[in-house]
Amino acid sequence: MTGLTHIAKDGSARMVDVSVKPVTDRTAVAQGRVHLRPETLALIRAGNAKKGDVLGVARIAGIMAAKRTHELIPLCHPLKITGVAVDLSLDDATSSVHVTASVKTSGQTGVEMEALTAVSVACLTIYDMVKAVDRGMTIEAVRLVEKRGGASGAWRSEPPMPPTKKRHGRGR
Repeated sequence: MTGLTHIAKDGSARMVDVSVKPVTDRTAVAQGRVHLRPETLALIRAGNAKKGDVLGVARIAGIMAAKRTHELIPLCHPLKITGVAVDLSLDDATSSVHVTASVKTSGQTGVEMEALTAVSVACLTIYDMVKAVDRGMTIEAVRLVEKRGGASGAWRSEPPMPPTKKRHGRGR
C-alpha cells in the first residue's frame, strides 16, 4: 500500500484523479445481516409487516443506494454502474436476514463502496420496516467479501461471514 489516496500532500482531502487509469470490468460483492427476534423473522417471511413487503423494499433501497453512493460518501466518483443485484435470505438458525450485494461497472475505479452502501441501506431499510415490532435488531458484519478488476486484480476475504452469535436476555 502506498498511502492514503484521498489525502493531498498538504493534508487536505481530495478526489483521486483516475483519468490515467485504464477502463476495466470491475465487480464488488459485499455482505451484511440484520439479527432480529424469531417472531420478527416470521412476520417478514409471512409478508405481514404493516409497512409492506420488507424484502422487496429493502432490495429496491439497496439498488438505489448503490446508484447514489457518490452522493452519500464524500470523494466517491460518480460511476456508470452496469449491474446491481441485492439478494436477501432468511436464516432461521441465526434469526437473521442475510444481505448480499453485487455491483458491476466498466470503468477506471472500483465499485466496493457501491456494494457496501447497497448492503448498508438494505439492512437499514429492513430495520425501518419492522422497527415497530422489534427495536432491538442489530445490523452486523457489513463487509466487502470480494472484488475483481483494476490494477490490483482479484481479492476475496477469508473466512466467509461468521455466524451470528446466539443472544440471551430480554427481547431475544
